[in-house]
This record gives sequence, C-alpha cells and structure tokens, in this order.
Amino acid sequence: MNKGKWLAGGMSLMMALGVMAGCGGSEESKDGGSSPGTSAPTAAAASTAAAATPAAGKTVKLKMWGGVPPESGPQAVVEAWNKQNPDIQVTYERFVNDDAGNLKLDTALMTGQDADLYVNYSLTKLQKRKESGLALDLSAYTDYNVDEKMGTDAKLWQIDGKYYGIPTKKNMSFVWLNKDALDEAGLPIPALDWTWDDMKVYAAKLKKDKRWGLLQHEANYMEQVDAGTSAIGFVKSDGTSNLNNPLAAKGYEVAYEMQKEKSMPPYGEQMTSKMPTDTMFLKGETAMLYAGEYIFRSANNLKDNPRSFKIAFATVPRLTKTEGEFKYPAGLGDVVSINAKSSNKEAAWKFLKWYADGGMMPMAAGGRIPSSKAVNADEAVKLLLNGVDSTYDQDSLKKVVFGTFPTYVSSLQQQVVDLRKEEYEKYFLGKQDLKTTLENMAKRHNDFLKQIKK
Repeated sequence: MNKGKWLAGGMSLMMALGVMAGCGGSEESKDGGSSPGTSAPTAAAASTAAAATPAAGKTVKLKMWGGVPPESGPQAVVEAWNKQNPDIQVTYERFVNDDAGNLKLDTALMTGQDADLYVNYSLTKLQKRKESGLALDLSAYTDYNVDEKMGTDAKLWQIDGKYYGIPTKKNMSFVWLNKDALDEAGLPIPALDWTWDDMKVYAAKLKKDKRWGLLQHEANYMEQVDAGTSAIGFVKSDGTSNLNNPLAAKGYEVAYEMQKEKSMPPYGEQMTSKMPTDTMFLKGETAMLYAGEYIFRSANNLKDNPRSFKIAFATVPRLTKTEGEFKYPAGLGDVVSINAKSSNKEAAWKFLKWYADGGMMPMAAGGRIPSSKAVNADEAVKLLLNGVDSTYDQDSLKKVVFGTFPTYVSSLQQQVVDLRKEEYEKYFLGKQDLKTTLENMAKRHNDFLKQIKK
C-alpha cells in the first residue's frame, strides 16, 4: 500500500501555511502521449471514443452529478467552463452522498437521464458502477497520464489495473474538535497516536445535556473498523474472511459502548432522523465530529454558520496502542467518471481533463484541494483559509489536515459492505450480540468469496 501525501510539494506547502499562520511511475504510450491506465487502448475502445466526437457546429450539452451543493464551488466551476466553451455547455446536478442519493444517481446512469459525468466517493461504489457497465474505461484516451498528474496514491482507485475515473482531490478523514469545549473540560488536543479508548474518555467528559461528545458522519461510519483491518487484510492468507478479526471487534464494541453511555447518538436515532452532523458541530451541539475535509465548506461560511469557538483537529484514533501498522482513511478522492452510456464521451473527456487540472479550483474554498500537480497547491490552500484562518488552531491544522500518513482506500466489494452493514445494524440496535454479529459477517463473507470463485 502506498503512502498518501495530503498535499503535493509538502515542504513548500508547510512554508505557505506558516506564513498564513503568522499573518492571520507512469507509463508512456508509444505515440508520445501518456496513458491514464496501464494497458494500451484497444481498437474497439478507440473507435468508441472517436464515435462520441460531437458534430461540428453543434452545441453539446453535458450534465455532471456530484455531492457538493452548487453554491459551494460546482456552480462557479461550470460557469467558468461554459464561458470559455460555448460549444460544450455543462450543467450540474447535486445528489446527497448517502444511500438514497447514490440510488438516485445510479438510476439516472442506468436510465440515461442526462448523466454524462459523475463523482464517486468510495471505491466500492465505483466498482459496482464499473461492473454495471456505467463507468467508462479511460485507457481509450492517451493524452492524459493519471499517475503522473495525481501521484502514486491514484493507483488505489484502479480496478483490474485500469482507471474508470480520475481522482481529483486530496482526501482525508480526521476528528474536528471544539477547542473551546476542550479547554473548558481541561482536555488537551489529542496526540497523533491516540486511541478509541481515549476518544471514549474524551466523549464522556465533553458531553452535556444539550451537547453530544462525539458525532460520526454517516459517510464515515465504521471507518475505524476498516482502518484497523486494512493493514492486516480483509481476507486471510488462506482465502477466508477476516471481517471477524479482534481489531474489528474492538471498533464495533467501542462505538456501541459510547452509544450506551449516550456520549454519542444511538445508531438508530442518528440514521432515522438523518442528523445534520456537520451543522450540529458548527452549532456547538457536539464537541467532536468524525468527518472529512468536506466540512470546511460549511465551517468557512461564517455568515450561514456563525460560531464563536475555534476549531482544532485530531487524527483518526488507532484502535489499540499495540496494534501493528495502522493506515488512515485518506489518499485521493472525488473520482470523476464518464458514464459509459453517454452519447457525448469525447466532450465529457475534454471537460474532465480541464476539471482535474485546475478547473475545479473554486472547490478549494470549500475544502476540496485539487490533487493534480498542474495546480498551484499554495494558491489552493490560500483559497481554503482565506479570511478565516484565525478561526482554526493552526498547529493542529498543519499536523493533522496537512500531515503525511500511511493511507488506505477500502477495497471491499459493495456486496460485502452491504452484508456487513446489515449485521452491525442488528448489533447497534440491540437485536444480536457482538459474537453472533461477527460470526454472521464472516460466514456471509465466506459464502460471497466462494461464489465469486465459481
């Protein structure tokens, strides 16, 4: 597994951040181009790409689907493109990155409802869409080298050695902290190697009648289990399931205990009420929030989300102090794919290259730092913190948000993610004990592994 770097050009970035704090292995194709994948394009794929070229003089209309609200950058992106490219006009469709929202996107992709490009927020979703014939194999295009532009972490998003989308931003999960609440409780900002047992203590001390100790964003729920399991593997060397390993058990158990203690919301309550976790954190209704960099778009918007407290950051906690290598949920994200069913693939590819290499810059103000080496990283960071740098604890920001850590991208198939969720939901809802939950997970995973071998 490769080590992810939160921002390219690390040292220059740290220097840029310091100033702000003080002042408030690619493969070249034979024709001289660069291949985004590891295999040469087939004649059939090249023919398909050529057939998708728009007719001269005709205005092509594209629709891009993403999970970010239009006003948080996407609308500015498409407006900039449309102004420069009157022959290819793009509109943006927002979907919420949850089960219902992803179903809405998948339905649009399958039924041809004007979905030419779309953003994947997990490898499992991308894998499922690739298997359904909804993600275009980008090896048909030889004029863009993903590995060269995005770095080695991009390979974590390959499927069978090929790219079915371009990862476009730096990605990381961490813990957002209400620094004022920490100070009031006499708690220091956690060390980089803190554990979930430490998190449990913090959550208990930080909770109040109208404030949770910890909220965990639905998109990141049970990420601690993946973080603990990824380093040792989801499948054992003998080919059987490892979903019931002791680290995974610890991850489920500590979350269950915090729910019982009411230092974090009971699972059923949070999911049925669709708690607006990021808004609740910014209103002071939870002292800690396990989420990602995407919350910056709300945290930086002090007009709509006024807050008096300073925000600090902590790493994703380890499950135990004694566990071996620990990998952090990070690397690259926002993988933009082209719908294989689109009738305007060539126009979509032109837009995608532009978007990845700087067109997405307006998204930086909302926390989406472009990963392409073609983008000025210092400029992106300035956009992120412009005018609000004093509302963040700069030391923890540099160490955590812009730190360098060993990372992973979950490779679990969507079917396994779904069956695992079905089992841990029973545990969190009090319908079965942990031992039975882990046994059921492993059994169902083993059944799945046997099935795909046939």
